[in-house]
Amino acid sequence: MSLTNHPSEKKLLGVAGLAWLFDAMDVGMLSFIIAALAADWKLDSIQMGWIGSISSIGMAVGALIFGLMADRIGRKNVLILTLLLFSVGAGLSALATGITVFLVLRFFIGMGLGGELPVASTLVSESVAKENRGRIVVLLESFWAGGWIIAALIAYFIIPPFGWRIALLIGALPAFYAIYLRWNIHDSANYVAKNLQDKPSVLQNIVEVWSKKYVRQTVMLWILWFCVVFSYYGMFLWLPGVVALKGFSMVKSFGYVLIMTLAQLPGYFTAAWLIEKWGRKWVLMVYLLGTAVFAYFFGYATTLPVILISGILLSFFNLGAWGALYAYSPEQYPAVIRGTGTGMAAAFGRIGGIFGPLLVGYLLVQKVSIGGIFTIFCISIIVAILAVLFLGKETKNKELA
Repeated sequence: MSLTNHPSEKKLLGVAGLAWLFDAMDVGMLSFIIAALAADWKLDSIQMGWIGSISSIGMAVGALIFGLMADRIGRKNVLILTLLLFSVGAGLSALATGITVFLVLRFFIGMGLGGELPVASTLVSESVAKENRGRIVVLLESFWAGGWIIAALIAYFIIPPFGWRIALLIGALPAFYAIYLRWNIHDSANYVAKNLQDKPSVLQNIVEVWSKKYVRQTVMLWILWFCVVFSYYGMFLWLPGVVALKGFSMVKSFGYVLIMTLAQLPGYFTAAWLIEKWGRKWVLMVYLLGTAVFAYFFGYATTLPVILISGILLSFFNLGAWGALYAYSPEQYPAVIRGTGTGMAAAFGRIGGIFGPLLVGYLLVQKVSIGGIFTIFCISIIVAILAVLFLGKETKNKELA
């Protein structure tokens, strides 16, 4: 598969992709660290749910604030700022001695993570040729799988012998990468040209996103983001814990989740290949449908082969859908409101990420079955498919304004 013949596009993909990988590494490690913290600090299911949810609260705030800032001070500056915020926060959280301090730090880490993702996809989307745009943004999102794989390897080889604090200190290393970004990444010509004109105010940008011209795509994106984030964080932050609840030891559950995580890469690469052939809408709907089907099977799986096969296919389809989501979102708006529109949709989505992990914790306390919980996530994904089907417009090969 030829990605791009343009060396600057390859460099941008690599540079932004590494920032994306570090972001995923933190989220991925958190899912394993929650299981380790539960044993270390004697946490109940509700407290475990709050660790995931407080991160999503931070991500919602970060996506909104930094999305607005990206249209004011540039994509590059926000990318560096957010990378520093979550890296330093990760290092400090390694020193936490109790759940309260850990939760406060997770909020700030979440802000950095939530801000970095939509801004990076916006920067890449408006910096590459239209015929490669969807593919390259999906490939950018594929670095997420790399981060999760590294997180799973750290969890499997580092946490059992050395503890979760060492894992978090490793998560602080991306702070040094911000120095490299300072000199090796640039705002797109699209943004710079727009920036030479009079800038609308933040409030004007927010109003424009909800104006009659853009209201249809805004409603579609907000529903899509909410449902996808709600189900993703509900399912994947609990994945090691759910495998453990199905009767396997913590070390074994880490190993099985590592196998499931490896399936994310072919999910991204197939989505990247198909997105310029089928278009954004069809790739999104097909991969979301696959996610719903295998979430249902995973929820009700009781034997190891069914757990592994359904978990592998759940990872494959869900992360392919995420790639299409990040390619599709910035294409809905012109440059002047692109950061604002994408950031606001991502911020609303992160509200779903608050409720997802919390819901799992509360329902487990109420003795609701894993199958019943995962059925709720299936329904959420079906709502997202309907939003894309009825409200979404195809943006393949569309010139970005």
